[in-house]
Amino acid sequence: MKQAKPITPEMLGSFEQRYESSKVLKAMTNALAKNAVNQIAVVPSAFAATTFQFTIDIPTMEATNQKNSGRCWIFSGLNVLREIVGKKCNIEKFEFSQNYIAFWDKFEKINYFLESVIDLAGSPVDDRLNCYLFATGIQDGGQWDMLVNLIRKYGLVPKSAMEETYQSSHTRDMNGLVDTKLRQYAAALRRGCEFGKSRAALQAEKQQMLGEMYGFLCACFGVPPQRFDFEYVDRDKNYAVKRNLTPQRFYEEYVGCDLDRYVSVIHAPTRDKPFHRNYTVDYLGNVVGGNPVRYLNLEMEELKGLVLRQLTDREVVWFGSDVRWFGDREAGVWDDGAYDYATAFDMSFDLSKENSLDYRQSAMNHAMVITGVALDDSGKPTKWKIENSWSDEKGNKGYYVMSDSWFDKFVYQAVVDRKYLNDPQRAALETEPIHLSPWDPMGSLAD
Repeated sequence: MKQAKPITPEMLGSFEQRYESSKVLKAMTNALAKNAVNQIAVVPSAFAATTFQFTIDIPTMEATNQKNSGRCWIFSGLNVLREIVGKKCNIEKFEFSQNYIAFWDKFEKINYFLESVIDLAGSPVDDRLNCYLFATGIQDGGQWDMLVNLIRKYGLVPKSAMEETYQSSHTRDMNGLVDTKLRQYAAALRRGCEFGKSRAALQAEKQQMLGEMYGFLCACFGVPPQRFDFEYVDRDKNYAVKRNLTPQRFYEEYVGCDLDRYVSVIHAPTRDKPFHRNYTVDYLGNVVGGNPVRYLNLEMEELKGLVLRQLTDREVVWFGSDVRWFGDREAGVWDDGAYDYATAFDMSFDLSKENSLDYRQSAMNHAMVITGVALDDSGKPTKWKIENSWSDEKGNKGYYVMSDSWFDKFVYQAVVDRKYLNDPQRAALETEPIHLSPWDPMGSLAD
């Protein structure tokens, strides 16, 4: 830090004088002594614009609960697909086993991590990529393409076939142990590489490691079923049962949706990511040999237009956003106009979406489902209805509303049927993807 200037007594004196002369800051000092910042900055009148009334309101099932885990991407993805089962079977309540998918996600991520370690074994341990991998470990979070890879390989099962366990719903301690083992394995694999072991020998060691971790995951999650019975009672009180199903057969018969139809579109307005280009993120994935995570970057109005077309056709939309800002979880509202921090502290807190991404203020961190929208007289959206996975005890029985301005600032991703893309968007989708570094903001996972 050449020519760096320290804080001086003269500076402190001027700062203190400025504070003492500010009536706003003196008032906030008193208010904040007994109240949370967001409660002081709340704008009560803004909540009148976020009532639960919508132009398009697609009926969906009861809210689910991911509890103390980072599996929102699994819950939201399965919440989209369960609506298909509900219609086919004429049932009001249904859940897939999120635990089943989480088990295979963890197991596949362990293999993906170990393959990455072997791939990078010849590079310095303090290489930036190694540092990133070792510090990150494996997480609960994920992406839409990662869910598709798991469903394609392992199918789905109803929740009754593999119920939640304490560990699947409270993952922090288990994740810590998994990451400890992975770093232990990484040290062993890299040491083997230093001693000249062949890749085949390292792969043999990796297989033993996978066997050990499979048993650990079975202890935490339970054993994934290979066959099961599916029984239900429909809205007309008719009982039905289908016996001896495999997870793949269950998916084919009760969902049958071609997941390759769906495209992940993003809004990343940064200089390094031109619009109408395809992107992928290196070393981000779960299933080795599966489809890579891919995004098509579009202008916000294009992304919204695709979401609106899908909602108009009565199909809900999986999406990813940053839920850390301007939210009231009890009321179930996300609205940047509902909090006025600038007036409260007499200073600006504005950051453009571009700067928020570049300077790590914001990134996608939570996946949910859009199930409705309110439109003004010109057909423009004013607010959106959201199905969350934080139980039915928050918001409006687990459903939330976000203002359209919040959507603009904090929604980064949506998954839509490719049939809604126009010709230029389809052409852009076919371009060779630009590779992003693992630590790029668009490499963040929804949890």
